[in-house]
Amino acid sequence: MDVNKIRQSFPILHQEVNGHPLVYLDSAATSQKPQVVIDAVEQYYREYNSNVHRGVHTLGTKATDGYEGARDKVRRFINAKSTQEVIFTRGTTTSINTVASSYGKANLQEGDEIVITPMEHHSNIIPWQQTAKATGATLKYIPLQADGTITLDDVKATITNKTKIVAMMHVSNVLGTINPIKEVAEIAHEHGAVMLVDGAQSTPHMRIDVQYLDCDFFAFSGHKMGGPTGIGVLYGKKHLLEAMEPVEFGGEMIDFVNLYDSTWKELPWKFEGGTPIIAGAIGLGAAIDFLEEIGLEAIEAHEQQLAQYALERLGSMEGVTVYGPEERAGLVTFNLDDVHPHDVATVLDAEGIAVRAGHHCAQPLMKWLDVSATARASFYVYNTKEDVDAFVAGLQKTKEFFSNVF
Repeated sequence: MDVNKIRQSFPILHQEVNGHPLVYLDSAATSQKPQVVIDAVEQYYREYNSNVHRGVHTLGTKATDGYEGARDKVRRFINAKSTQEVIFTRGTTTSINTVASSYGKANLQEGDEIVITPMEHHSNIIPWQQTAKATGATLKYIPLQADGTITLDDVKATITNKTKIVAMMHVSNVLGTINPIKEVAEIAHEHGAVMLVDGAQSTPHMRIDVQYLDCDFFAFSGHKMGGPTGIGVLYGKKHLLEAMEPVEFGGEMIDFVNLYDSTWKELPWKFEGGTPIIAGAIGLGAAIDFLEEIGLEAIEAHEQQLAQYALERLGSMEGVTVYGPEERAGLVTFNLDDVHPHDVATVLDAEGIAVRAGHHCAQPLMKWLDVSATARASFYVYNTKEDVDAFVAGLQKTKEFFSNVF
């Protein structure tokens, strides 16, 4: 994998920030976009901007082909059985809320259990809190080990015959923990529960096979994998989606509308009310082409090498606390002793280095870590060891600056 060649595909990386070459280490929040994605979106708006599905004119047909063609690319990318199992949404948050609002509220009652983990992103906590309140179900948490992982023994101890839904992130956006999704799904199914996976932090970085994982629902966002913002995917097993009611009603998702009743289109369109995210889907399709040309296995190996290199470099610095397991995805979350993460990020930004600071939409996990916030450097296909070196050098400057201040 030629990273320097890949970097040439990302125009935003070739600039200076605050007088320094940009070192972008915030891809877990949103990734940068390759030129092919920018071109695909621009071409749609410039050459065949039109609404989809009902139009019989040439532009409408071309737009429909682009939109539905992107759906088939997603199907192949995650190895879904059918395009009927691929719903376009605004992102992971919308996808999870759709399952919670539709499947959850229809299938849960008082005494049932929803099982999640304390490491979840708020988008995979709050929908289940609200669903539990609406249905009388109980929200339960699988405990974390000291390094921020879970054990299958704890999974087995937490999931019971009362459990109806298990919802878990594939990869932690804070700890980099890679959860054993296939094994957890198997345990969930043994108890008659369905399994939802938050794949926001895994789909851009590793090969996803929803049939192999045997999850019932899988959610991810386009903007973290080189695609546009505002586009995401909900995968669901066909028999589950067919039994679910839509959560948005209006144009595009209907079959027949009468004065007092209506019927819905077949899958996947019954969940895509209103004018769909056409340009976003086309851009996501272009991002998938780009990633597959590189190879997801190569991307995963590259990022894990960067993460291990960063861990080695940070391990030699005094006053740095790193959170999460040794084996992790491509990110490093840390704190510098006696320096607030926002101050760390501000000084690094002055050096042209972009990292994320805050609670990372994971306040329960911050409480578990006994911190109010952390800083995070996250890597993607365009990052290099030189980026890690610049980051560590910037962190050393940060440390020296605040030691002189105080």
